[in-house]
Amino acid sequence: MPISSEDGTGSEPVAPDTGPEAQFLAHLRAGRLMLQRDPETGRTVFPPRLRAPGTGAPLTHWAPVSGRGTIHAFTVEHRRPPAAPEALVLVDLDEGGRVLSRIPGADPDGLTIGAAVRARIVVPDEGTPHIVFDPDPSA
Repeated sequence: MPISSEDGTGSEPVAPDTGPEAQFLAHLRAGRLMLQRDPETGRTVFPPRLRAPGTGAPLTHWAPVSGRGTIHAFTVEHRRPPAAPEALVLVDLDEGGRVLSRIPGADPDGLTIGAAVRARIVVPDEGTPHIVFDPDPSA
């Protein structure tokens, strides 16, 4: 999933002609999970934005992340049958940043706060790419 930059820093500059959301989606379409990194604090920033929270530093570089994290909070969305319940999760990524997403097909009774999860990029044929999470049995 992640890639390294040519300069060896593990970050890539943002294309000047695209905004942060478009750049994030372009990385997802290419199969890369990349998040912005605050140049002053080194913290990962999500969701994509022009300036870092707290410092106001311009966010011009993207860094690869592993996609591993832990469940910070969750709720279960019960939909009409025959659709199965689906978990909505807030995930704290290992590299920093908190992502709101889903765990498709998860057993709601098997979820716990602090459980290890791993991101997966979903790229629909006709739609916007997005991140979902799966339980991480290797953790």
